[in-house]
Amino acid sequence: MPFTSRRTAFPTRQAPDQPRPAAPRRLVAARRAVPAVLAVGALLAAGAPEPGPRGIGDRLYPHLGNPGYDVDAYDIALKYSGRNDVPLDAVTTLTARATDHLDRVNLDFARGTVRSVEVNGAPARHATHGEDLVVTPAHPVGPGQAMRIVVRHTSNPKGGKDGGWIRTGDGLAMANQADAAHRVFPSNDHPSDKAAFTFRITAPRGITAVANGLPLGRSARGPATTWTYRSMHPMATELAQVSLGKSAVVRRQGPHGLPLRDVVPADARKKLEPWLAKTPGQISWLERQVGRYPFETYGVLLADASTGFELETQTLSLFEKHLFTTDKLPAWYVESLMVHELAHQWFGDSVTPRTWSDVWLNESHATWYEALYADRASKGTAAMEERMKRAYEQSDAWRAAGGPPAAPKVPEKGQKIGIFRPVVYDGSALVLFALRERMGAAAFDRLERAWFAQHRDGVVDTGDFTALASRIHGKDLSGFLRAWLYDTRTPPMPGHPDWHVKKDQKEPGPAKAHSS
Repeated sequence: MPFTSRRTAFPTRQAPDQPRPAAPRRLVAARRAVPAVLAVGALLAAGAPEPGPRGIGDRLYPHLGNPGYDVDAYDIALKYSGRNDVPLDAVTTLTARATDHLDRVNLDFARGTVRSVEVNGAPARHATHGEDLVVTPAHPVGPGQAMRIVVRHTSNPKGGKDGGWIRTGDGLAMANQADAAHRVFPSNDHPSDKAAFTFRITAPRGITAVANGLPLGRSARGPATTWTYRSMHPMATELAQVSLGKSAVVRRQGPHGLPLRDVVPADARKKLEPWLAKTPGQISWLERQVGRYPFETYGVLLADASTGFELETQTLSLFEKHLFTTDKLPAWYVESLMVHELAHQWFGDSVTPRTWSDVWLNESHATWYEALYADRASKGTAAMEERMKRAYEQSDAWRAAGGPPAAPKVPEKGQKIGIFRPVVYDGSALVLFALRERMGAAAFDRLERAWFAQHRDGVVDTGDFTALASRIHGKDLSGFLRAWLYDTRTPPMPGHPDWHVKKDQKEPGPAKAHSS
């Protein structure tokens, strides 16, 4: 999600000045490595605490996520009436495995009515506490035991500035970053617990439903059609996407025969086609930078909505249609925003942060490749080095306002997306620029490719990145990166003694609209 004036975690478990081997690629092992989960799990084993919101201890969103289990898969059935003022009927099925003794199971869920819950085929008691759904199984669940939790509920499409469903000109779409998937469906709503997803969406004829992943088929019954989609790679809850509307689905092939599908308002298909046709070339360009595209499909969802942001939902990035129909923005700029969200498929979607404080790993890379592409597409009008120099000048003000790149300030009450400030975007890309200057271009390029190759489909943190950078450089970079990532003042830029931070300035607004 790029930052935009219109508008894309507790500290790392290991200090960045203590390099260690890269985390294992096995996703379950990575998820279970969160010590807060284990600590709370020990409390559960000692005796069931009073019901209430739990959380796994994320510094930025302390009630997000839940201890004691790993989700393997979600199966989400949604029934849409065609009206945005009527809640959707829904059934969410979670397949999970307990990592601790559980007398109760907490799920993140808000903005819906729960009708019933079953655990392993037996009715379970349930109660709402804040934005947690607390489920009491008929029988406690032991460590290693499988759980199949079925929640029958509604999903309220009223939406709002805090995310979840967003209303479009002809239907609905999702914007679940950073902590809003649980405003659509019950979940373990934290990026450290990735899972497989299946969506079964029933909608009136004339409405097209599209979701993450590949279509498994559709069936018509009476006046309604049911569409089924499945993701082929694990996905964080915040990256889920469902589009409902009078849409055209435009198909073509990308590199290596990759199936591409774009979702656009049917009446604007012809006008938008020149933009849609750019995606195959953008994918090829990014593959040359960092490696093969990581998923089974890709496309853009151009929504007739005013969101103030773009969003990297997995395999189907969300954009405002207006971005592609206005004549007030240069083409290279719009294309660079497309590349920003596309780059997130590698950085953030496939390689996913363990905590929300690690979000700089997503946004620094997406902004880096956005800037590289803009330099190329604008023929130097938007020069990468000049952009980084301007960012350096503003970096101290950004850090004062939003915190250092790897330790964002906690969002204020009612401003849950407040972590998405300039320091997370250009301020974090500046860290990569400094690292490239320190390592050299060839070693930095090897780091970028190795980072993706070693952690594809996995969960990572800042310590993992520091360790890999040090290993590839052949020297310990932990002190260097610690200063760039955690200091309140911006360190000197290697190779650029003439660069200076501007003093006594307020946090400037972004020079342009940005996506997440």
